[in-house]
Amino acid sequence: MKFCSACGQPVTQRIPEGDSRPRYVCDHCQTIHYQNPNIVAGVLPTWGSQVLLCRRAIEPRRGFWTLPAGFMENGETLDAAARRETVEEACARVGETSLYQLFDLPHINQVHVFFRAELADLDFAVGEESLEVRLFEEHEVPWGELAFRTVTRTLECYYRDRIRQHYPIGHEYLPPMNVSSPTT
Repeated sequence: MKFCSACGQPVTQRIPEGDSRPRYVCDHCQTIHYQNPNIVAGVLPTWGSQVLLCRRAIEPRRGFWTLPAGFMENGETLDAAARRETVEEACARVGETSLYQLFDLPHINQVHVFFRAELADLDFAVGEESLEVRLFEEHEVPWGELAFRTVTRTLECYYRDRIRQHYPIGHEYLPPMNVSSPTT
């Protein structure tokens, strides 16, 4: 950040009085610019024993498979963001959602949140951010072509939990992978 979004003057990075972290501060209008993690909200949509996945049409990880998910917008609830992303990426509607997996990714300043939900119907299609959308049985999931570790972990937990028909809320910290790997 170079300029204040409130007045347009240059900012400096320093620890403001009463704070403990460096922040961008405008020395002209005294605005403190807090930078906070982004929240990614998504759904693990199911139809019986199948899971709906989307092949990404956008970067990062274009061409790889993912669960419908994306950045939460201001003014949205987690549930609304997850449902919106499911419509945008898969033109799909889901029924009741259940909080399922939370992932802390402090190295990229993100928190990923996934809900479980049954598809409302089979009326889904390719959305603007997808190349392909389809249902997969567990043995058909393209494990080596999944876009992100959070998607892989969510699916692994789901298939483990499905055996017991018990779906506890999971919470994991995912540390950074080696620098050459783009899959967060």
